[in-house]
Amino acid sequence: MPANRSRTDRWKDSLHRIYERGGGLEFAIKHDRDDGVKDLVWRVKLLGLSESEIVVEHPGAMGQAFRIDEGIELVGIMSVGQNRWMFSTKVLGKTTNETRHGSFPAIRLSMPEKVVRCMRRNAERTSIAHLELPSVECWKLLDPMSAVPIEVANRVQIEELCRNGGTASASNDPMALPSVGPKFEAQLANLGGGGVGLVVPQAYRAEIDSGKQFWIRMDLRPSIPAPLVLTTKLAHSHIDSMQNTIAGMAFEFGYNNQHKGFVVQQISRYLGSMQSPRKAA
Repeated sequence: MPANRSRTDRWKDSLHRIYERGGGLEFAIKHDRDDGVKDLVWRVKLLGLSESEIVVEHPGAMGQAFRIDEGIELVGIMSVGQNRWMFSTKVLGKTTNETRHGSFPAIRLSMPEKVVRCMRRNAERTSIAHLELPSVECWKLLDPMSAVPIEVANRVQIEELCRNGGTASASNDPMALPSVGPKFEAQLANLGGGGVGLVVPQAYRAEIDSGKQFWIRMDLRPSIPAPLVLTTKLAHSHIDSMQNTIAGMAFEFGYNNQHKGFVVQQISRYLGSMQSPRKAA
């Protein structure tokens, strides 16, 4: 039997190995909307397993938890090396994870009945779901202080659009940028507690290798009415099987700490907007 078929048949063994080594899983809210809303994938630590449930840490960022309602259907992603599988699950409820450092919020998910292997050339499309990942514009940040007034203007713009309605266009005006190098494109692979994972195409590998601080613009329209901007720093990177760079970018709010709460609020609102139609249905 081919190795990939064998792993798919024995997916619970792989899930237990991820748990034993303290690894994580990725999740996105399952939806059937066709209104241009992109899927936001978050990465969380796997905390417990039983015959009927999976327990994972509660998704959040910078110490603030996101709202995930009971009954919401999710798409799960399990990765082992270069191989990925998708599965369907549902939020069963909230719980706590007891550690020697205290209690931490967690969520209970239903154990899936099966998993489906993702093809390498189209890793976000299976019979379980078709994930559309948000696009991200990236620049090497030459002067971090120059990003502060742009981030403040971005906050004012989004708050005004939320109050009055409408959606802004992404601006290529150099005046709307801090002091940066050439632009390169990426996709938002996942969101973690302290940053984001980006998929940077092979053509832009030199750009991601050349600097440590980056300014990024995430397009989460129309739920967030204008592209969201923030400063990041490269925490780690590796090359995947398609020769793309998987870059872990840590949030950097040292130059503009007030921007932190705003960014977390917008991401939380984005996830909340995806759950409302599911609850109504």
